[in-house]
Parts: sequence; structure tokens; C-alpha cells
Amino acid sequence: MVPKIRRGSRTHGLLVYLYGPGKRDEHIDAHLVGSWDGFAPDPGRDTSPDPDPKVTLARLAAALDLRVKQAGAKAPAEHVWHCSVRTDPGDRTLTDAEWNTVARRLVHAVNLAPEGDPDGCRWVAVRHADDHIHILATMVRGDLRRPRMNYDFKKAQAECRRIEEEMGLRQLKPGDGTGAKTPTSAERFKAERTGRPEAPRETLREAVRQALAGAATEEEFFTRLREAGLRVKIRNAPSGDAIGYNVALPGDRNRDREPIWFAGSTLAPDLSLPKIRIRLADGTAEQTTPSGATSGRPNWSPPARERRSATGIAERAAVLLDSDDDEAAAQLVGVGELLDAVAQTSPAATRAELGAAARAFERATRSHVRAERADTRAIRSAARGIIQAGSAFGRGEDGGTTAMLVSTLVLVALAAARWHSARGHAQQAHAARQTAEHLRAAYRQAAVTPMQVLREQGHALPEVERRTHQATIRAALQGEGPRVADSSTKSDALAATLAQAEQAGHDPKALLQQAVNMRELDTAEDVDDVLVWRLRRLAQLPAHPDEASRRPEAGASQPTTATNRTNNRAVPTAAAHSATEPRNRPLRR
Repeated sequence: MVPKIRRGSRTHGLLVYLYGPGKRDEHIDAHLVGSWDGFAPDPGRDTSPDPDPKVTLARLAAALDLRVKQAGAKAPAEHVWHCSVRTDPGDRTLTDAEWNTVARRLVHAVNLAPEGDPDGCRWVAVRHADDHIHILATMVRGDLRRPRMNYDFKKAQAECRRIEEEMGLRQLKPGDGTGAKTPTSAERFKAERTGRPEAPRETLREAVRQALAGAATEEEFFTRLREAGLRVKIRNAPSGDAIGYNVALPGDRNRDREPIWFAGSTLAPDLSLPKIRIRLADGTAEQTTPSGATSGRPNWSPPARERRSATGIAERAAVLLDSDDDEAAAQLVGVGELLDAVAQTSPAATRAELGAAARAFERATRSHVRAERADTRAIRSAARGIIQAGSAFGRGEDGGTTAMLVSTLVLVALAAARWHSARGHAQQAHAARQTAEHLRAAYRQAAVTPMQVLREQGHALPEVERRTHQATIRAALQGEGPRVADSSTKSDALAATLAQAEQAGHDPKALLQQAVNMRELDTAEDVDDVLVWRLRRLAQLPAHPDEASRRPEAGASQPTTATNRTNNRAVPTAAAHSATEPRNRPLRR
């Protein structure tokens, strides 16, 4: 049940709309289901000998405005309180008596007409459709004072949650006031008329968010907005300093043929220029290393290299979120930018699901929790690197590393859901879980080809070698909870990866144990897939297995197990360090 509250100054004009046909002929059988005294005239069902709906409507408007006129100059300029209340499409149809109960509870909850107060404000509830009512109240009490209505929206939301539970309706998640403003009915209808898939407000919000992903400076942010084809207008103070910005979609104009501008703060609370400046200051993106300049690593393509780097950074973000520290709030913002960057540059096969994941996670990035020592440089740098490296074309190493990164981002989304749930952020936790579902779908699309090739390569291994690696797998996974199927073909991809790691100079047993120890596996949907990508990243193996039979090129990194085999002495590496990290709480994948 969703309440939407507005304020206005024209009682008669609003009644004309409520009892009229509607802008799209959607108003049917308009009638009162409740009023302040139960005896208000009803223009929709007037039973007088010679009813005239216009006359009755004028009588109703005059009755509602009586106290407003008596108060004179003391009455508020916007004296009309208008609240529409709509049930979910899957809910049962409420009776008029039930809608009357809903209306009375809401005007009581917001202190317009407390139950038993003879001086409460005058109000009516009009029903002209099965799934919603409109409550119209005039905000002058019988004693000619204004009602105390602080936080009326929050109070109405809280009362709707209680009504949902008591009436057996779909229970929505309680909000905390940090969500982005949804499009108005007028905006949605206009989008339908003009053939747009969504309201301009939503299109602009996503475009601004994508332009901000990994941006290093304010100037770069505005440049990206213009390059995305948006109209951009900077608001300057008398000193000449920028104090805000507005954006508009080309072709989106009002009745006067002027562009319809949206300020960043009206698109989302965190997209105002002051909030953007805080983000840039807290986590200034570092300049990424040029392609081919990374010393001691295989010469991956730029998109592949940046995705590999981002995978390790995303794993650290998951660890921070699992630490249950409020400082992890900054990581949520960075993860949102990383998702936007990946969605913009990923292959067409996964772009739709990744875009949906980024849009869902936007809600998870905002809450009232603020990090005192925000440091998002690493994760914003990863987002910047992915965008600068350009698109991954869905084949070869670039497509495989997309699967590698997305597999890790599933863990991050689930860690974010737990972090929010621990703080009672129901909407944000739900958004993070939705993100994980979209990411799982994107992963299945990205991984289908490389995993199939790996299984074929594992199946083609010599029987003795294949059985040796399968024995290693069984030993490493013993006692780790739900395991892969007993069928040997199920572990072929993992066996192929161990064979390639051994060919590259790694100890398969030590490397596999290291991958197992990085994070728990008890709740993984597919243990094989998780370990395959961990191993390929740790061993610097190509993410796409078509090239897996090649040995590392000259200058490539040495094995990343805890012992460097070149000189048989212990060399601490990032991978070896991860093996000693404490294991985190269960992650459901």
C-alpha cells in the first residue's frame, strides 16, 4: 500500500478532477467512501430529488473550505492536503468500508483528524477505481488553528505498513527517506505518449550515475554528461563558482517548447553537486596504468587486465562489508560505481542483466549511515580503469574476465545485503539481493562458453592425470559442506584448471587449498565455478581457456603460491596473503 502526499490551494479544482473522467478516462463510479462526519454531500451518488453533480460538488467544496474561510489570513496559503493511497496489483480488492477504515486511520496518524477530536480537520475520501482512494483534507482545525503535521509522509508510511499486516495485503519494505524520487503520474503518462520506455527523470538519473562512475574531477564529470548527449546547465554563484547543475534530455520539452530541466538533487539525494564533490574528495580515482605497462604480469588486453584488477578489489570490498563496520558504507558507493562501469563496457550478451543489477544496487548505496574515514580510492580507480579500457567484446580473454569479475560481484552484493539487514535497512537489503539475482543471471550468460570449453579440456586429459587432479579436489573439499555432484564430469573444468596451473609451474594441491581458504564454500551454488575463477586469477591463467595451453610469456609473473619456485625461498605475495586471511561468514550464492 503506497501513500503519495501533495499539497495545494484549490479545493474545488481537486474535487473536479477526482469526480471527473480522469485524464485517461480511468475514473469510474467516483463516490465518497468516508468523510469527517459521515454526512458530507457526495456528487457521485446524490440521492436528492433533483440532483445536479455540479451543484453538489460546489456544496462539498464549500463545506470543506468552511474553516479555511473562517480563519481568513491565518489559514495556510496551501491549505489542501491530498493523499492518494494505492494497493499492490496483486492485492485483493478492498470494500468501501475497508477503504473508509484506511482513510480514517491515515488522517488520525498524520494528526489531521485524531480519533475523538471534535475540532479535527475536515476531510473526504473519494474512490474512483478498485485499487486506490484519494483523501482530500483542508488544514484548518475547528478551533481555527493549524494542525501539527510534522513528518506526515513518514507517519502515513508507517500506518500503511500496519494496515497491510492487519488486512492481509502485500507488506512493503519500510523506507528511511533516502530513496530517489519516483516519477509522477504526469511524467509516466507523458513517457507512454511519446514512446519512451521510462520517464525522463529515470533516464537522466542513470545517465548522471554512469557519468560519475570513476570520474576523477568535476570537470571530467560534466564532460562525460555532455558526451552522453545530455543538455547541461551549470548554476553559478555571483562569485562565478559553480553551486549546482541541471540536466535535460534532448527533445524533452514542456508546453512552451522549453527544455525540462532536472537538478541533480531532484534525481537522487546523492547526485547533488555538493554530494558529488564530497565523493570526489573522499575517493579521488587514481590514474590507471597504461596498457602493457604492468611489469611482471602477462600482457592481457586492457579490458581483461582492468577486470582482473577489479576482481581483487571487489573481494576486499566484500571483506570490509562482512566486517560489519559502519565505515563500509563508503564501499557501497564505490561498488555502485564499479557496477555502472562494468554495465557500460560489458558484452551485449550480459549488458542487460548487468544494467539491471546496477540500477537495483543504486538503492543499496544510500542510507543514513555515513563513513567517517571514507576511502574509496581503490574501488573508484577500478571503475575508472574499466571505463578507460573500453568495451569487452564477449570473446576471448575479455569475455572470460567479465565472468570472473561478475562471479565476485555476486559475493559483494550478498555481503551488502547482510550489512544492510544488520542495520534494519529493509529496502536497501532487498535491493542488494535483487542485484545478486541479476548478477547471477549475467554470470550464467558470460560463463557458458569458457566453462564449456574447460569441461571439454578436462574430459580430454589423460586418464591418469585426470584422476590425480580429481583426487586432489576431493581431498581439498572434504568436510566443506554441500559438494559438487559425485559425477567425475562435473569437476572436469576444475581439473583442467589445475592441470594448466601445474603446467605454468604451480603446485596444484597448494594452490587449490589456497583458493578454498580464501572464503567459505558451504553456501556456494556451484563450488566448481567459484574455485575455477579463484584459481585462474591466483595463477594468472587466461580467463578464456582457449589460450590456456600456452605457457606464460617471458616477463610474466612467477607462480603466486606461497613459495616462489624460482629460488625455493618463501616470497609473500598478494595471493599467499589472502590464504592467511580469516574466513568470513557464510555467503549464499
